[in-house]
Amino acid sequence: METEVQRFYKGKTLFVTGGTGFLGKVIIEKILRATDPKHIYFLVRSKKNEDVNARVAKWMNQPIFESLLKTKPKALQLMKPIAGDCIEPDLGISDSDRKLLEKEVQIVIHGAATVRFTEPLHIALAINTRATRLMLQLARKMHHLEAFVQISTAYSNCVIDNIGEEFYPHHLTCSADKVLHLRETLSAELLDKMTPALLGKYPNTYSYTKALAEQVIQEEAGDLPVCIFRPAIIFANYKEPSSGWIDNPFGLIALVYGIAYGVLHLLLANMKAQAILLPGDYCANLAVVSAWETAKKAARARPSAMKGSNSKLTIYNFAPSRTNSLLWNEFRSKAMQAGNLEPISNMIWYPFVHATNCPWLFRLGCIFYHYVPGFLYDIVLRLRGEKPRLVHTYRKAHENLKALHFFNKKTFWFSTDNTEALWEHMSPEDRQGFNFDMKSLDWDDYFQTIWSGMRLCLFKEPPTQAFLAEGKRIQFRYYVLHSMCQLLIVSAVAYVIWLLFNIWQ
Repeated sequence: METEVQRFYKGKTLFVTGGTGFLGKVIIEKILRATDPKHIYFLVRSKKNEDVNARVAKWMNQPIFESLLKTKPKALQLMKPIAGDCIEPDLGISDSDRKLLEKEVQIVIHGAATVRFTEPLHIALAINTRATRLMLQLARKMHHLEAFVQISTAYSNCVIDNIGEEFYPHHLTCSADKVLHLRETLSAELLDKMTPALLGKYPNTYSYTKALAEQVIQEEAGDLPVCIFRPAIIFANYKEPSSGWIDNPFGLIALVYGIAYGVLHLLLANMKAQAILLPGDYCANLAVVSAWETAKKAARARPSAMKGSNSKLTIYNFAPSRTNSLLWNEFRSKAMQAGNLEPISNMIWYPFVHATNCPWLFRLGCIFYHYVPGFLYDIVLRLRGEKPRLVHTYRKAHENLKALHFFNKKTFWFSTDNTEALWEHMSPEDRQGFNFDMKSLDWDDYFQTIWSGMRLCLFKEPPTQAFLAEGKRIQFRYYVLHSMCQLLIVSAVAYVIWLLFNIWQ
């Protein structure tokens, strides 16, 4: 028997942007597997040496769709690529495709974004802010629009510690309209030089341009059926479509990758702060359900809207429950425990990691934890005729750690009243099929469950007995070497102290 959410999506036509990214793929896979849409149009841009058709062909061969195709072999035939690019005027969409979208689309999920913290401001503005305005303008021309989901970020208002499900335009140095006008009238170089002044208290161009995009929604959505979905840090999928699925080592995943590989041994983070992590499939479920709820609210508000009253735009903050939270220290312990039970076979040293919340101590520690062994490792690579790479890798990792420090040096608290109310509005069948209940998430089971999948996705090591045995053998060998190095270092330090003591005597 169909649930309410399934009935809502049945026979509907969707337009999804950001469908080639991690969350976009999970959302599309969930809609195709759990519901019965008519078509899903998705925006695809060409890349250097790879046109739209080549990208779509590669996209359809992603492992995330394996489970889907076993039950619905023809599901991907419902996918219709739309050539475009969020950085281009009018999103780079042709007139014929625009008319097609305007005529057919009923649900829009706008998730396209650049998530690079160091993205030049003129690019981040084009993709994250201006594209949101252009999507709203396109949505306004859609004849049968029922719901528009704007995927933002829980950190779009990270200049404060307690973030409600509301707008905070007063934290911006100037309005989104003015900033977008500056982008149109100034050169890219001049605009990028103005970045520190425009950002104000915002730590990077990503969170800043996402905040601007929210103001665009607030000011320009009007009576459109729009909601804003603000997920926190998205981690590996819990159960759907497969445990631990992840498509590339980005952000926090890159750090886990480095630790498991035996490369990263020092973190810049406050281990006593809350880790605001979410399973990727939970995020996709909430995004899917929020469109259903938005359409319901719009339908109920229609009679009053005809009398001149507009419905209130709803924001859904999504973060771990305060009654079931996780500290960064607990995250580290659980991740390390799972990794030690199923170690990877291509590690280059014994996995261990320490942390500090002090930037200058982190810089000092990096010399001994990273650069000295990295320099020695690169010498060995040169002697073997290979290209040195570890020191360069450490420089990139340190930049990543510094960028993330703003978000893990303290605890952010998020109000999730609207998200919890949405959960209460769902039927038991929809709660089971589109689960995003963070109150009941078993963190121990989550980390134990996802690691095998992450080993396969990140390190290409299936959880077979042969790979596990090889991983444990190599882990033990590096553990012995690691212990010997520790003994040598402690002995050397003790000897130096003894010499200094004798000299002082």
